[in-house]
Amino acid sequence: MTDIDSAPVALNAPARDTEVLVIGGGPAGASAGYWLSQLGHDVTIIEKKTFPREKTCGDGLTPRAVKQLHDMGLGDQLTQFHRYEGLRAKAHGRALEMHWPEHPIYPQHGYVVRRRELDMMVAKNAQSSGAHLLEGHEALTPILDRGFVRGAVITSKADNTTFEIHAKYVIVADGANSRFGRALGTSRAKKWPYGTAIRTYWESPRHAEPWIESALDVKDRNGNSMPGYGWIFPVGDGTINIGVGLLSTFRDFKSVNTTHMLDSYAHMIADDWGINPDTPTCKATSGRIPMGGSVGPKIGPTHIVIGDAAGSVNPFNGEGIDYAYETAHMAADCLHDALVSGDPVALQRYSKLVEDEYGEYFKVARLFARIIGRPVLMRELSRVGLQSRTLMEWVLRIMANLLRPDEIGAAEVAYKAAAQIVRLFPNA
Repeated sequence: MTDIDSAPVALNAPARDTEVLVIGGGPAGASAGYWLSQLGHDVTIIEKKTFPREKTCGDGLTPRAVKQLHDMGLGDQLTQFHRYEGLRAKAHGRALEMHWPEHPIYPQHGYVVRRRELDMMVAKNAQSSGAHLLEGHEALTPILDRGFVRGAVITSKADNTTFEIHAKYVIVADGANSRFGRALGTSRAKKWPYGTAIRTYWESPRHAEPWIESALDVKDRNGNSMPGYGWIFPVGDGTINIGVGLLSTFRDFKSVNTTHMLDSYAHMIADDWGINPDTPTCKATSGRIPMGGSVGPKIGPTHIVIGDAAGSVNPFNGEGIDYAYETAHMAADCLHDALVSGDPVALQRYSKLVEDEYGEYFKVARLFARIIGRPVLMRELSRVGLQSRTLMEWVLRIMANLLRPDEIGAAEVAYKAAAQIVRLFPNA
């Protein structure tokens, strides 16, 4: 059942107790710790690394993520970072700049925040709220009692001490690879799309632009079209975050060298952004991303799986931070109900909350991932799209999951339209 060694572990420190043990201190785990602490619960967060630490990410916060951070009391801290107003889409020699849409719930702007700063800010916020944060600690194995998860065996990387933390409930938030989740039986739906991404930073005179940029026609140095898409996120500190993403729906996905792909993209945009493509400020990092809610089961009798560990990433654009925050808040509410009522059945509500919020949307997004994995369709859709501002503004609302309540039906319309395209071009 597990790729974590289940052999007995010698303990050299006394056991500890907590109401909720959170495995992982990234966006999902830290925000879950914050909300549970706010609700008056004893929470312990285990983070394998020590803050600040790097993560492969575009560093862009969408309006959905900004709202969650405001809700956690971090609105004022966000203002120290680079604010941007919308998206510039580029393809086939054309560019279209689009503001984030007006929405009754979400703000009309985003921020670009390096993950080393963002994740530390959210984790320390949880700690200030009352959560116990153990950095530089790793969860080795789950503690099981008659099939129920009751904590984990933990090791401290600083002194190699090993001890148990016993808990009434466990939140699994250890990211896309989620070794702890797999130890509890989670797995990814193999037929559903997943992505891979690589990014690094370059110095640029355009580091404070009000737009993030997405390229839908990445080319190699010889001008040949390549699969995937490119991004440029101005960080506002003298640098820009440049990266490329690739979906598993592209033909020959596994044979694509993403390092070469990023190098080609950097050369492609070098003159436009005033960078030296051969001198990034740091080494590129890459990662694999499960998407569209593809990992499950998301609950057990005494545990909940959230964020990237549950595949809660938008296949439209690879965005996972806002879904990490949102699923964490849902999980915290359900665990609060379970703790207050003494009834673990309250955890079952989490699956329904996730399905109600993302089910239809992720279905549309997974189908979209199939479409853009076909180069002929991708070229035609991007060519037609960039000739119509109205169409592209609709696309932006759908891709960023910013449809207003009165527009939700548009997701179903988009799904049906995408399904029709797939049927018309089955071999494209």
